[in-house]
Amino acid sequence: MSNPTWPPLILLTRSGCCLCSGLAERLEPLVPHGTLQLVDVDADPRLQQRFGLLVPLLVVGQDPLQDPTILPRVPPRLKGLALGRWLEKHLGPFTRPGPG
Repeated sequence: MSNPTWPPLILLTRSGCCLCSGLAERLEPLVPHGTLQLVDVDADPRLQQRFGLLVPLLVVGQDPLQDPTILPRVPPRLKGLALGRWLEKHLGPFTRPGPG
């Protein structure tokens, strides 16, 4: 059985956001290494203006300012297998079959 290749993901966060850090911790064991990048929206005025009140927010792609695909808000209580199923559901259109 092959594992799908995941697209690059960006988790938009901000310092001191407990929802952001909690989601990052829950995503870490589920997302393939090197796939998830954490970006602090307060480090870039354009990100802060566009996404400041929406964090935590998962974005598919490599640049949240260049035509981003924003995933639906992750329910804060999802974790483990339920969060994994949520990711598979919402990332399905963006994954490619992996080697296998």
